[in-house]
Amino acid sequence: MKCLIFLADGFEDCEALITVDMLRRAGIDIDTVTINETNEVTASHGVTMIADRTLKDTDPAAYDVLILPGGKRGTMNLEADERVKASIRKHVDEGKLMCAICAAPSILGHMGILKGKKYTCFPSFRDDSYEGKYQMELAVTDGNIITGRGMGASIEFARQILKQLVDEKTLRRVEYGIQYEHNFRTNTEQ
Repeated sequence: MKCLIFLADGFEDCEALITVDMLRRAGIDIDTVTINETNEVTASHGVTMIADRTLKDTDPAAYDVLILPGGKRGTMNLEADERVKASIRKHVDEGKLMCAICAAPSILGHMGILKGKKYTCFPSFRDDSYEGKYQMELAVTDGNIITGRGMGASIEFARQILKQLVDEKTLRRVEYGIQYEHNFRTNTEQ
């Protein structure tokens, strides 16, 4: 299973990196891919990082899962890139897993991908023109589309992706490793 997370200048730091972290903890191969000409990309809060790859040197069709982090400016930059939109369209048409969080589900909405689907996004990016069924949930899975509401939903968003990709034991191991659920007990506590 290979995953790709698109990064554009202005991407929301936590939405991208928490997702990458959790997938890698589960042993999932995920590449950070920037639309920039070089591997350097700057997040919405001024953190500059080096992506694994550039889009010009990457074939998104070779991936099983595409992920779009939010961040208002990052989302605008992703949506302005025709290569990104073509990759999304091909991916969705092939029934592959497509994931977007915060502002980024608006890209899917503008492309008509959310029509008839349950979805979530940052509330101010909700739009009736998407013809979807907005849910005020942290993360929503509907078929091959997973959406997340915002930065505070990053862990649940990544967890929903993992639920599609790994077995229950691996999911529980990742949850325990990040102490996501408060009801875990170790042998010494029993």
